[in-house]
Amino acid sequence: MTAAELLDQAGALLLDFDGPVCSVFAGIPAAVVADQLRAVLADAGHNDFPSEVATSTDPFNVLEYAASLSDEDARYVEAAFTAHEVEAMATATPTKGAHELIHAWHGSGRPLAIVSNNSAAAISAYLGFYGLRSLVNVVSARESADVQLLKPRPHLLNKAVRALAIPAERCVFVGDSLTDVDAAKAADVSSIGYANKPGKRDGFTNAGADAITEVLTELAAVR
Repeated sequence: MTAAELLDQAGALLLDFDGPVCSVFAGIPAAVVADQLRAVLADAGHNDFPSEVATSTDPFNVLEYAASLSDEDARYVEAAFTAHEVEAMATATPTKGAHELIHAWHGSGRPLAIVSNNSAAAISAYLGFYGLRSLVNVVSARESADVQLLKPRPHLLNKAVRALAIPAERCVFVGDSLTDVDAAKAADVSSIGYANKPGKRDGFTNAGADAITEVLTELAAVR
């Protein structure tokens, strides 16, 4: 089944944020944010980072490490992370076809949720900036420092499905990472892998995505 055919049969659309909606760190590189989060930990007296944390360009890796230290460290790092994400919304680049898909889906009369490990505050800022807030029924995203609630765990997807009041098997989740596919499986939600970089198609196929698309514009023709 193609991605478009899968969407045609869906009762609700769930969209990941960073990738399928926009490039969150287009203007403020993720590596810079990761450095700043490490600085927060250093200020708290944590200077001896494991090599994989010390060299990581992914802020989520630093957040996960902070959570392994203490709840307090996790809260400080998560708060700083949220502030940087909100700041990044001013320079986030919309994904080609994403806004068209959101408008088209809303026009079809079916509900839409954004499900993301990014902060709810940043997503709200982005939707407000582009006048999309009224088109999104639910935002299920990071609202605390509890990393156990984040994908690939199914919590955020389960929360969105409950809020939409649509059976999980009638929901389709579009994500750009293998962890999105894993989370969808755990939540009994169908998945579309957004293969926006070379090599991702094979990865999604091996991970068991229900469908794959390389461009969101082909999904924006949904009726």
